[in-house]
Amino acid sequence: MRRKKRKYRRRLTEAQKKRKVQRNIRLGLILLLILTVLLILVKFLKPTWLTNKYVELKGDKIEAVKPDIDVELLTVNPYSRPGTPTNKITGIVVHYTANPGATAMDNRNYFEGLKDGHDTQASSNFIVGLEGEIVQCVPTWEMAYASNSRNIDTVSIECCHPDETGEFNRETYRSMVQLCAWLCMKFDLNEEDVIRHYDVTGKNCPKYFVENEEAWVNFKADIKEAIENTK
Repeated sequence: MRRKKRKYRRRLTEAQKKRKVQRNIRLGLILLLILTVLLILVKFLKPTWLTNKYVELKGDKIEAVKPDIDVELLTVNPYSRPGTPTNKITGIVVHYTANPGATAMDNRNYFEGLKDGHDTQASSNFIVGLEGEIVQCVPTWEMAYASNSRNIDTVSIECCHPDETGEFNRETYRSMVQLCAWLCMKFDLNEEDVIRHYDVTGKNCPKYFVENEEAWVNFKADIKEAIENTK
């Protein structure tokens, strides 16, 4: 009959026990330090990384660069303001109205009228007018019918233009830059997160920025400068 061998644990000396405890304490402190650093990075650098839900940043710096906005929200309806919550905002989409000479309120009222006419589904979160005025039609936490597959995670900006070229005048352009810079700060984005409708679907929108690539590059550079000037 084979005897089972007994397993003996080596008894640690007091000095060995002390070193083991000290080693465990050091390891615990290192892990705690790593966790603290990670929490600080998440809080102060990219607080939106860990969620797919809508979140916006707040603070005096962000409020300081907020442009004047005329809030004229559309009536909730299936054709221009469905009331659908957005996901986390990951981009800002620039459009042009394709309606030369029309004002921001003209375009806002067109969107409002769709609830009665039922002609199509169309809208935008913001419209920038010919005099630089900014009209908000749909809250940023709700989806607008503007950017096709990107409606659910972007904020849309329709921009007025005086003629068929689609080129924006100085007042409109200045407000476009300021609005985009503010939205970038509000949603923890940068100028590379500002895109054209063209970049989503290939549509010639905004016409001037699609047909003049250099103008588009300069526009994003102006947004970057506007963001950096606030820091």
